[in-house]
Amino acid sequence: MKKIVYVLCLVLPGVIPQGFSQQKAWTLEECVQYAIDHNITIRQQDINTRYNENQLRQAKINQLPNLNGNSNYSYQQGRALDQSTYSFTQQVNYVGLNLNSSLTLFNGLQTRNTIRQQKYILQASLEDLEKAKNDISVNVALAYLQILLDKELLDVAESQLAVSQQQIKRTKELVEAGSLAAGSLYEIQAQAASEEVQLINARNALDIAYLNMTQLLELDSVGSFDIVSPGITIPDSGYIIPPVSLVYADAQKLMPQVRSAEYSVKRSEIELRIAQGARNPRVSLSGSFNTYFSDNLKKVLGVDPVTGVIYGNYPFGKQFQDNQTFGLTLGLTVPIFNGWQVKTSIDNALLNLDNAQYQLQFIKNQLHKEIQQAYADASGALKKFLASQSTVASAQESFRYTEEKFNVGLVNTVDFNAAKNQLTQAQSDMLSSKYEFIFKVNVLKFYRGQPFKLDIKF
Repeated sequence: MKKIVYVLCLVLPGVIPQGFSQQKAWTLEECVQYAIDHNITIRQQDINTRYNENQLRQAKINQLPNLNGNSNYSYQQGRALDQSTYSFTQQVNYVGLNLNSSLTLFNGLQTRNTIRQQKYILQASLEDLEKAKNDISVNVALAYLQILLDKELLDVAESQLAVSQQQIKRTKELVEAGSLAAGSLYEIQAQAASEEVQLINARNALDIAYLNMTQLLELDSVGSFDIVSPGITIPDSGYIIPPVSLVYADAQKLMPQVRSAEYSVKRSEIELRIAQGARNPRVSLSGSFNTYFSDNLKKVLGVDPVTGVIYGNYPFGKQFQDNQTFGLTLGLTVPIFNGWQVKTSIDNALLNLDNAQYQLQFIKNQLHKEIQQAYADASGALKKFLASQSTVASAQESFRYTEEKFNVGLVNTVDFNAAKNQLTQAQSDMLSSKYEFIFKVNVLKFYRGQPFKLDIKF
């Protein structure tokens, strides 16, 4: 499954893509694409894939005959044999030239099976590359949603502090007018001081969220990095989350980790056939060409009836032409006993096949568990969000009523702060469940082949 891959934008001197403004906010798609383009793990997996492409190409080339040539020069002194007269001489300069070629005609189909094995290795490597891209996509999406959540939590903290600051001003006026005791002012000031700490914590959490995102993107620093904050609509109680069985059925076909494990099983099956092929006889064909030159070699010019054989000068080129020999050999090798190596290789290949099958089943089981967990989390988060909406509405009404009574001195600061803290907690719980639901629903969509987006439509 090829995931939709995304484009880039923005930011940072020295790392700002050309054509993007430094102030432009990043979308989720742009963040994912940039992370995929710059992630070191993905680059390493891409290198591994290209390596396996080379291995497959070499396996195919191995079907062709080889051709090797060599040449040598030797000098001998002492009792050296003159090849032309078959007599001994004091020294010989010798130059030889040899070409040889061989071709395997049959080796138990090991060569063909090696090609098939390399194809499965390459396909598994491609799926591993896709899995690496999927992993970084999920991590970036989670980091993106974490920023959105921390932004909203920061807004809540700022809003609550602003309310406390307004109440400080009102309470101070009531204290000065003698309508409230000075202790009420101290209590509301203490509440504001506590909320200032909460605001600082919320800002720090947002800064950390930004830092995590920029690290995922391999950016040098946070700088002016920012993301788009789109409006997200959460459904009502009638929203239907696809069942686990449906998601799992799609995921088994689409998830690269499953396909990679399936290719590994096929590779192990071919590995077994290669090991079994070593039991078969091997048939090979080889050819050779040889020629040489010797400075002691004399050319026979004729025969004199009186003096016998007449020898003359034998030029270098003429010797190479006349001394040529050609050979063709058909060879048969029958394995009889090789230290039990073939049997051991077959046994090990069987063990590797069993292990690959177990690994495939493990990955499927793990995928099923992840889908079950994502479904349970999404269902729970939706229920929690819908319940939190009612809680927030009630807390807002309670706080409004308490604030009105506090402004006229009918309730003390303890009750006012309790109502205010209850509203803050309800808002925080609602936001947390909202973004947890969005993420888990997108995880389920992801298992069905859909990219991460800030929506919940299937």
